[in-house]
Amino acid sequence: MRSLLAFLVGALALSGVAHAQTGAAPARATDRGFVEGFAESAFGNVTSQSFGAAIGVTVIKNVQVFVEGGVVRDVATSGLGAAAQTIAGYLSQTQANVTFHAKEPVTFGVAGVKFVVPMDSSPSRLNLQPYLVIGGGLAKVEQDVTFSIAGNDVTSNLATYGVQLGTDLSGSFTKPMLVLGGGIMWPAWQQLIVDVHYRYGRIFADDQGISVSRAGIGIGVRF
Repeated sequence: MRSLLAFLVGALALSGVAHAQTGAAPARATDRGFVEGFAESAFGNVTSQSFGAAIGVTVIKNVQVFVEGGVVRDVATSGLGAAAQTIAGYLSQTQANVTFHAKEPVTFGVAGVKFVVPMDSSPSRLNLQPYLVIGGGLAKVEQDVTFSIAGNDVTSNLATYGVQLGTDLSGSFTKPMLVLGGGIMWPAWQQLIVDVHYRYGRIFADDQGISVSRAGIGIGVRF
C-alpha cells in the first residue's frame, strides 16, 4: 500500500508540471470508454510477470466502470514452498539428488470503478489523466509443484515412493480477489492511449491470503 500511495503522489506531481509535446491529443471528458492490453511486472511473495486486457465505459463524468482479466505467472506463497520442501526431505531419506519446483500461476477476472482525477487541460499540459481504481472478482490459483530424482520428473509416480500429494500441493482453487490501484492515462495520439499503472491485489485463499502487486504499462484506444 505504501508503494501505491507513493505512485499516486508522483503521478499527480508529474501531471502538474508536464509540458506539451508534438502530436499529443487533448483529453476529452466526453470519451465513452477505452480498451487496452497490458504487460506488467508482478511482485509480492515472488517476482514474475503478468499480462491481460481491460475495457471500460463512462457512466458519468470522470467515472467509468471497467472489466479486467489476465494471468500472473507465479504468486507462490512461503507455505507452498515449505510444504514441498517437507515432501522433498522425506524423499531424500531414501533417494539421492531430490529437487522440486513450486509455483502458483493465477488467472483472474475483476470488475470495478475507475475515478478520473480532473486536471488542467490547457494547451500547456500533456493532458495526463491520473486515476484511481477499486474492483473485485475471482482468481483461479493453480498449484503447480513437481519433484525430480536424479533429474527425472517423478511427480506422477510419487505413490511408488510412498507419497500422496494433498490439496495444499496439487489441484487448483478459485477465490475472491480485491484490487486497488491507480495510474496515469496519456492520450498520446488521436485515439491512442498509453496507461502507466499500479495495481495491488489480494486473493482471499483459505489457509494463507495471497498479495500480489502489478506495475506496468497498457496500450490501447479510446472511443
